[in-house]
Amino acid sequence: MPAPILATKLHIPPPRPGRVLRQRLIERLNEGLHRKLTLISAPAGFGKTTLVSEWIAGSERPTAWLSLDEGDNDPTRFLAHFLAALQTIAADIGEGVLGALQSPQPPPTESLLTTLLNEITTVPNDFILVLDDYHVIDTKPLDDALTFLLEHLPPQMHLVISSREDPHLPLARLRVQGQLIELRVTDLRFTHSEASGFLNQVMGLNLTEQDIVSLETRTEGWIAGLQLAAISMQGQEDATRFIRSFTGSHHFVMDYLVEEVLQQQSESVQAFLLQTSILGRLCGPLCDALLLAPSGSAQQTLEYLEHANLFIVPLDNERRWYRYHHLFSDLLRQRLNLWTASSTEGEGTGVAELHTRASVWYEENGLEIEAFQHAAATNDFERAERLIEGEGMPLHFRGAVGPVLNWLGSLPTTVLDDRPSLWTTYASVLLAAGHPARVEQTLQAAEAALEAAEQNDKNRDLVGRIAATRATVAANQYEVETIIAQSRRALEYLHPDNLSFRTFTAWKLGYAYYLQGDRAAASRAYTEAISVSKASGNIMTTLVATIGLASLQAADNQLRLAAQTYRRALQLFGDQPLPFACEAHLGLARILYEWNDLDAAQRHAQQSVRLARQVENNDRAVRCQVFLARLQLARRDPAGAAAHLGEVVQFVHQHDFQHWMPEVAAAQVLTLLQQGNLAEADRLARTHQLPLSRSRVHLAQGDASAALALLGPLLQEMETKGWEDERLRIMVLQALALHANDEQDKALQLLGNALALAEPGGFIRTFVDEGEPMARLLAEAAAHGIMPDHTGRLLAAFEARDRSSEGEFHPPPAPPTQPLVEPLSQRELEVLHLIAQGLSNREISERLFVALSTVKGHNLRIFGKLQVQRRTEAVARARELGLL
Repeated sequence: MPAPILATKLHIPPPRPGRVLRQRLIERLNEGLHRKLTLISAPAGFGKTTLVSEWIAGSERPTAWLSLDEGDNDPTRFLAHFLAALQTIAADIGEGVLGALQSPQPPPTESLLTTLLNEITTVPNDFILVLDDYHVIDTKPLDDALTFLLEHLPPQMHLVISSREDPHLPLARLRVQGQLIELRVTDLRFTHSEASGFLNQVMGLNLTEQDIVSLETRTEGWIAGLQLAAISMQGQEDATRFIRSFTGSHHFVMDYLVEEVLQQQSESVQAFLLQTSILGRLCGPLCDALLLAPSGSAQQTLEYLEHANLFIVPLDNERRWYRYHHLFSDLLRQRLNLWTASSTEGEGTGVAELHTRASVWYEENGLEIEAFQHAAATNDFERAERLIEGEGMPLHFRGAVGPVLNWLGSLPTTVLDDRPSLWTTYASVLLAAGHPARVEQTLQAAEAALEAAEQNDKNRDLVGRIAATRATVAANQYEVETIIAQSRRALEYLHPDNLSFRTFTAWKLGYAYYLQGDRAAASRAYTEAISVSKASGNIMTTLVATIGLASLQAADNQLRLAAQTYRRALQLFGDQPLPFACEAHLGLARILYEWNDLDAAQRHAQQSVRLARQVENNDRAVRCQVFLARLQLARRDPAGAAAHLGEVVQFVHQHDFQHWMPEVAAAQVLTLLQQGNLAEADRLARTHQLPLSRSRVHLAQGDASAALALLGPLLQEMETKGWEDERLRIMVLQALALHANDEQDKALQLLGNALALAEPGGFIRTFVDEGEPMARLLAEAAAHGIMPDHTGRLLAAFEARDRSSEGEFHPPPAPPTQPLVEPLSQRELEVLHLIAQGLSNREISERLFVALSTVKGHNLRIFGKLQVQRRTEAVARARELGLL
């Protein structure tokens, strides 16, 4: 599922003990709090991170921190950690956005940031967000995202960027607007007094004034150079002679000092430093595995390095994770290859072997993305490819699209030709990343490579994978014949043990049958796919097939069973669902709508829209928007529905999603009928060949005979196909047409049959949406004792609609004003209402489709904000405050 958040990236480095206080710079930073951005830009080793951590320690403002690394060039990873950092300030920021970030395609970032910015405006206190080491970001979309953030930054948020180079942001415009404060090399260099305090007081060197001036001049106030020099001078009898020989550019000075530092250490410590330099982050067990050392020995070495001030930085308060100073790490890695070639201790342990050991440890500890990165670093093709495929969920569906795609794209064609399996993997990742135009040429390259390869079971399986990928492309384009042909070819060639591809292919066949209208065959295929995928741990296939099965259950009028199936799928997705969870939310929204729970239906529909929009140019959003328009009609807002549908039509034409126009047109006809525009409704129904819509128009025109002439053959067709949902809709319209045609007995008999079909599923809106003619017909049915229980429920729904003045449109009520120091979030208010209804924590988790632990976390925050300790007290306090 989604890639885990690395908590160490959010850790604020503590101020160093015995540090040099830099009050002049602290004052500059405080001045910048009234502006949008503070930029601290200087080369490595100028104390940027140390300065910011010292400033934060003395600041009263809440601060969020994010340490960036190369992996954050993946937009999903960057935004996920960006949100996690903000959530250290306000735990509810970005709820609902997090799931969007697991999209295999880059999401439309501006729309996500707009939502996030709106949430930030609700944070009651001013706060600071620090982005440390921003120079590792070289992805234009992320620069654009940060630019958008700065342009719309809420006043309570102040952004701090620490970087070795100027970021690609509108710095000139921010300067002109007075919204930028900058600290650069000239500001960060140690002054003479600071250098003196560092060398003599912090490092305890007791240098003369002249020695300090000389060293300060040679290092040009460069803090890392001073630190390295100070470490090298510890134990030197003639400090003046050492300083006199200390010359050269930063690069050569660094080389010399690192040699001096390393030479002061034992061979075992040198070996530890060099071999562990391949790691971005270090912990004792990882280093033990890397060095094949006894358990616990690496932790002792890490603690020694920290005590000796050897450029190691703790990343958490427990002193479990560390990292090397970036500059120190760079230099260690430069020397590593030379050391492995010349050292007897390094003999037999090359860099590639170190990366392999790191990869194995990360995989065994559930960190597959890091495991892949180390496998890719040494081009361990077999291991990297296996990690990409994952167990049940491919790596590129868990926030690693960027690293995986970049690695595959970096491989020479000759390498890919030698390993055709990499070509097929490349095609799958391209498809997941939203580059369908490049998929076919990649598959053709795989086929060309296979022609020259040995014919064996493995390569035969690759032929099946190629066909399976083509079937997926066809499924995205609704090309039924191609889906079936390529899926059957895939199943012919795929190895029997390749359950991941075989089960996903079985689902695609079921989807093709569904598109063909063969619902029985689709149901059998989905059921089989679910059974096999569960047994093999293939989560992806289980999810998509479960959603498909639920849609068929709903189409068979088994609404209660379908709702359970949709909810089971949402629980499988967890708290951070992938974009295609939009199908489950939309399906559940339709069922809740049919049960006349319009508010719950709208919540699920809006969540469906949010998820669908995570994939650009996604036609799933069309169906979600059409459903929202239907909700507006149910609330008697035809003008709003018409405007909404107009935007949908524009989107359909803009993206060439013409296959959805009949569904859009059907909703437009309903809207036009509510508005009394029968001529335009008739034109649309005829243009798009919509027999049900045409029947409605005929009824509105008073021509019941014409409606019956259309509905009779249509009912026979649906009965032949076994399409129960369409059969019920037609029977309802037929009953109304017969009633309008003064055929009362036939109308009541047909209505009774329709009610018998509808009662087990709890259908309500199918009847209520037909308005007053249906209310009159139901009243007659009640008088004749036809299906009294369900008829009574439907008449009660009509009465409730009239009592609530649903004949007019009323906007949803505004959230209550909260007289709290820290207001409850929208989600917390929702949980509070469910608590007031008497639901248990488990029932709330099932209702909201979140983990039980998430509900308990909401409870704790609610209790804290209301200053209570129990659920009953929370409800009583909320009623006092008018929140319930």
